[in-house]
Amino acid sequence: MRLRFDSRCAIFALLWFAVLAWLATAGAHLGWLRGLGGDVLAVIWLYCLLRAALDAPAHRLAGTALACGLVIELAQFLAATLHWQVGNRVLRVVLGATPDWLDVLAYFIGFALILATRWMHQSLRARSRSRQLKP
Repeated sequence: MRLRFDSRCAIFALLWFAVLAWLATAGAHLGWLRGLGGDVLAVIWLYCLLRAALDAPAHRLAGTALACGLVIELAQFLAATLHWQVGNRVLRVVLGATPDWLDVLAYFIGFALILATRWMHQSLRARSRSRQLKP
């Protein structure tokens, strides 16, 4: 694993961040889309951010993004169990305040979407290369 800068992934990370910020602020009326969709996008956003800065296999970066979501969910569970509260309102919105199994499902959906997208991208690239090699 090496440090690098991938401008395309950085642009995707910025775009996903803008969508997440919009969902967190103006998307309150969207119900399940804000909750479930936001958690799916959070994993994808973190993957894009990691991919913009690190040269590592996609499945490792996707796994790291998934692990971060699961750690946050575990922290929410422990905080609820131990009756701790995050005092900062912005952090409560960003990190969440209540644990939910649907959040875990959303993180895994985001992880699966990353892997499926990478697989499709690699398949299309391989097919394009094989067409170029044929006379």
